[in-house]
Amino acid sequence: MEKDQLETLREKIWQGAVPLEISLSPSDCRTFNESMPYIIQFPRLSYLPFLLPRVHEFFSPILINPDVHWWHGWFSFEGVPLKWQHPLGLLYDTLSGASPAMDDEHGTDSTSSQLPWKLVLHFTDFPADVLIPLDEAGKIHHDAFINSVKEADFLRNGSAKVIMGLSKDDSTTLWQSVQQHDMTLFSSINQKFLDPPPGMELRHIPMKIYLPNATSPTSNTGEQPLGTLKVVQGLVKPYNEAGALQTLGGALHALLPTVFPSRRSYIFAHAVLHGAVLPLAAPVQDLMRSVVYCDGFLHIAVIMVR
Repeated sequence: MEKDQLETLREKIWQGAVPLEISLSPSDCRTFNESMPYIIQFPRLSYLPFLLPRVHEFFSPILINPDVHWWHGWFSFEGVPLKWQHPLGLLYDTLSGASPAMDDEHGTDSTSSQLPWKLVLHFTDFPADVLIPLDEAGKIHHDAFINSVKEADFLRNGSAKVIMGLSKDDSTTLWQSVQQHDMTLFSSINQKFLDPPPGMELRHIPMKIYLPNATSPTSNTGEQPLGTLKVVQGLVKPYNEAGALQTLGGALHALLPTVFPSRRSYIFAHAVLHGAVLPLAAPVQDLMRSVVYCDGFLHIAVIMVR
C-alpha cells in the first residue's frame, strides 16, 4: 500500500466515532422520572474513562450521593459492565450486535439500527469481579495503556526498547495525544514504533482476536458471564512459510481454523475492525501500519455470519 493511501486510511480511522446515549442508573438517580440522557459522538479509538468527568458533572444535580467522585463511575450495556481498558470501537463491535460495514460501504456506524449506542452510567454496586477501579489521577488508566503499548512493541521487535527509550517528553506527548484524540501529536510518536530500530527486523504483528462469550448471566457452569470477551492471541509473522506477505486470512486460519476454515473467503464469521469487515487478502503488515488502535494492536472482533 502506498504511503499516501496509508495516510488517508489513518485519517479515516481517526475520524471514526460512535454516537452514545448515556443514561444514569435508576439506583443512582434521586428523581422519579428518567433523567435526560447525555448525548455525545465519541471517538472509536478513545476510552470510556475520558468521558467520566463530563458525565459526572452533567448528572451531578440528580445524583443520590452528590459527594461521589467521577472516578467511581462505570458503564454498562444491557447489564454487561464495559471494561474500560478496551477502546470504545472494540466494545461496540463485539457487544452492540450491530452489523459491520461490508465491501464498498464506509466503516461508519451512521446507518446502524443500534445507534445511538445506549449505555448506562453507574456510581454504585461496582462489579469488582469484572472491572478494575480507577483513580483520581488517572494513573491506573495510564499504566494499563502503556503496558499494552509495551506488549505491542515487544511483539514487533522482540524487545520493548523503543517504548522504554522514549524521552519523558515523548512519553507525555503519547498519552496526551490519546487523551485529546490528537492525530498529529500521536503520529509524531507512533512513527517511532512502526519503524524497526537499526539492525532489527519486524518480527511479529501485534494482533488480538475477540470472541464474545455466549454464556448466560445466570449460568451455573462456572464459565465467564455474558459479555465477557474471550481473547485469542498468537505470534503472527509478517511473512508466511513460503516467504510471501502474510495475509489476514492466513493469520486467522492459523489461529482459529474452525472459525476461519478458508484463507480466502468468510464462511462462518467475519473479522471486523473499526466497524468494517476486513479483506482477508490484506497483508497483516499493511494493516499494522494503517489501522491499529492507539496501543499498537489490531483488536479484531469476530462477528458470526448471519
